[in-house]
Amino acid sequence: MAKEIERKFTIINDSWKQAATGSSRFRQGYMGTDEKASVRIRLEDNKANINIKSATLGIQRQEYEYDIPVTDANEMLDTLCHKPLIEKTRHYVQHEGKTWEIDVFQGDNQGLVIAEIELDAEDESFALPDWAGEDVSHDTRYYNVCLVNHPYKDWDL
Repeated sequence: MAKEIERKFTIINDSWKQAATGSSRFRQGYMGTDEKASVRIRLEDNKANINIKSATLGIQRQEYEYDIPVTDANEMLDTLCHKPLIEKTRHYVQHEGKTWEIDVFQGDNQGLVIAEIELDAEDESFALPDWAGEDVSHDTRYYNVCLVNHPYKDWDL
């Protein structure tokens, strides 16, 4: 079984930018979600995939991902996925042997910036960078699938 173990953090300053080693543009949408799983279509630069992820709350979830043609992905994003689509730029930052992914959202989620780190075990220790803030791994508002129905622009801040 494929598993994803991921922690999410808010960002408290922009010092991560000087350590970024690259970036990718994402356009993604969700075809459906229920109490068991979500089905996502993702276009990352010039490649595309379909992803099925368990709806389990927490830092560990089942995840399956398969490549699909870019033209099919664009068609599904435009015609089958719920709106608004998730649009973001992901920046890659190395910190003490780990790759952090910093997602800077656009569109209806403009202003939201989240750091993610994938781990090999739920109890794996890692160094927290000085730009990482609150651990929001268990806060469903920060799940991409939830940002479709309740985008950042509608949050009470």
